[in-house]
Amino acid sequence: MSSSALGLDKSCKGDIMTAKDREMRKAAEDATVPDVAIITGMSGSGRTQAMHAFEDMGYYCIDNLPPGLILQLAHIVGINSATGRHLAVTCDLRSQGLFEDLFDALKELDDHEISYKIIFLDSSDEVLCRRYDENRRRHPLQISGEGIENAIRRERTQLQEVRNRADLVIDTSRMRTSTLRGRIRRNFSHVSEQQLMDVHVFSFGFKHGLPTEADLLIDVRFLPNPFYDPEMRNLTGNDERVATYVLDHPVTREFTKAWEHLLDVVMPGYVAEGKPTLSIAIGCTGGQHRSVAIANYTAAYLKERTYNVTLSHRDLKLAVFRKGESDAH
Repeated sequence: MSSSALGLDKSCKGDIMTAKDREMRKAAEDATVPDVAIITGMSGSGRTQAMHAFEDMGYYCIDNLPPGLILQLAHIVGINSATGRHLAVTCDLRSQGLFEDLFDALKELDDHEISYKIIFLDSSDEVLCRRYDENRRRHPLQISGEGIENAIRRERTQLQEVRNRADLVIDTSRMRTSTLRGRIRRNFSHVSEQQLMDVHVFSFGFKHGLPTEADLLIDVRFLPNPFYDPEMRNLTGNDERVATYVLDHPVTREFTKAWEHLLDVVMPGYVAEGKPTLSIAIGCTGGQHRSVAIANYTAAYLKERTYNVTLSHRDLKLAVFRKGESDAH
């Protein structure tokens, strides 16, 4: 961000700078200038869903922001956001005066060297009519006694100049919500798509109850059980000896091959659907040995493929190892 962006005097240099000037300049140098995504388009074309996609990517999102406030908000987000998030705003441009405000705001962004893109969402008149009919909503430009078709045509005429100025026009007529979100992620995400989905891998024991939050649940009670080795009975799947015992068994090797293949198929599908979170539960009888080892293996496998993974072991603290107590019932 340039010093002029903050109203600093460019002549302030060296020893003549006040402490406040130096503080402001340091803030300017350290601040992350956000990319600004300006979302507009036809009413009913998916602006709300588009904003949800930007929210999932960590953008600072403001709905129906007057264009004249974009630059001010960009400065606030860029200077004060500890996370360095970027900015996405929707602008309702049905008022003629707001057109001039938008173009003035774009010039201000250019002058301050803040990058931006305009996304214009559109749909065919037929699809827009159907959406309003299905949702039993009135078009915002529709006047009493007027058909919705006329209101849509009038809005389209009003927005044509902005559409011509847009950097990206997305026709949502034949799009599912997940497709729209995916299109936005591919164009505006600063990380890979798989990093946008938070994956929680956790182990559990069936005897302590089924997890209710799992999207995928894998039962590994068919794998060899270290419990029956007295030297490993009081260990857990976090111990190298137990992990080696479980993972090196021929049955486990066949399982992990199939499990990796399944993950390679389903994970990209969940990402493509725009799923923000995914929970993978892996269970054995007590949640101490086999499920812990396989959960660790699964988390490591997904991290290698750049997924954003957290790992936990739900029932590990419930371990009660008593001589003669069976983990296999």
